[in-house]
Amino acid sequence: MIRSIPMINTARLTLCAMRPEDFDRFSEIWASPDVVRHIGGQPRTRGESWDAFLRNAGHWQMTGFGQWAIVQQSTRQMIGQAGFFFTNRELGEDFDSFPEAGWIVSAMAQGQGLGYEAARAAHDWFDRIMPGPLVAIIDEDNVSSFRVAEKLGYDVLRQAEFKGTPVQLMRRNGPPNKV
Repeated sequence: MIRSIPMINTARLTLCAMRPEDFDRFSEIWASPDVVRHIGGQPRTRGESWDAFLRNAGHWQMTGFGQWAIVQQSTRQMIGQAGFFFTNRELGEDFDSFPEAGWIVSAMAQGQGLGYEAARAAHDWFDRIMPGPLVAIIDEDNVSSFRVAEKLGYDVLRQAEFKGTPVQLMRRNGPPNKV
């Protein structure tokens, strides 16, 4: 099964397929304590990053969706990732049955609205190609991701604990209403 990964351009970003030459940057981003402090808290080893990098490539092949590399157009540098994936976090049918959304940006790209810009573009694509519910898991202390999720139309589903960390499980039934 071969599936092409669409390229999406925004005003400042390009969302594109991750290529083998992106791995070093991918690994560097996931090794940063500033990036992972609200995503499990532990920087990934290079080996763990490699497993995740390959899992992402396979996800596109198996489901027709996955995570894009976020490339900042002004620097042509990968600054993060955004998109969708299936997980089995054993958090219940109301969560595990749906595609999960995720977005991260490198420490140097945080605080500029780039994560929201990328996540919004990814969600716009999802809404056109595979409309339906999405879920997200957000560390209770991750105020920035809560703001992004709310702007994208997510509502709190319930509180939970994941790997010893209090989290909010969120659900989005479709695009937010335009006001």
